Amino acid sequence: MTSTPTPARRSKITPEREQEFYDAVLDQLREHGYEALTMEGVAARASCGKSTLYRQWKTKPQLVAAALRSARRGTLAAVDTGTLAGDLREAARIAAGTSGRDTRLTQALGHAVLSDEALQAALREALVDPELAAFDAMVERAVARGEITADHPAVEFLPAQLMGVLRIRPVLEGQYADADYLIRFVEAVMLPSLGLAPGRPVRPTAGQAP
Repeated sequence: MTSTPTPARRSKITPEREQEFYDAVLDQLREHGYEALTMEGVAARASCGKSTLYRQWKTKPQLVAAALRSARRGTLAAVDTGTLAGDLREAARIAAGTSGRDTRLTQALGHAVLSDEALQAALREALVDPELAAFDAMVERAVARGEITADHPAVEFLPAQLMGVLRIRPVLEGQYADADYLIRFVEAVMLPSLGLAPGRPVRPTAGQAP
């Protein structure tokens, strides 16, 4: 009777060791860019076998996306201040907390973000989609409270406005977008576009009690 081979078990990696892998990825991204980053190079820097990386993350894009996610120090999903204006200000503060670090890494990815479909998909799943979902939740709460209407034309552009100015300020002014800058942007641009200028009382939408 022939015995059935026992499947190889996936080794468990401690959070500390996992972070070492992520740090190796981020260092290589900053130094060489996405195209030059290799699983072999990450393995050498992290003192592990290449097979370990493939077992855990399958592909280079998935490993890079996981490393970028690990670099985040805040999440928009946790934002809920009770008003849309407050939510957007808090989102600006969180975005500012990773402004320099994330912007450098985004720049290091270069045109690969646009040309590599696997990288695009991995980044969307790990980073972009959660942020878009958080903006959607902010808007849904604001609509339920009567602050804005569900079909307000400015709603579509909220993520692009905040994330766009975060990325473009270093190009235009040579400075990262800090909390003061982003909150002033929210106050001067985003809130007025929604009809929520600073100091303006919230008006209930039709059918809702004042």
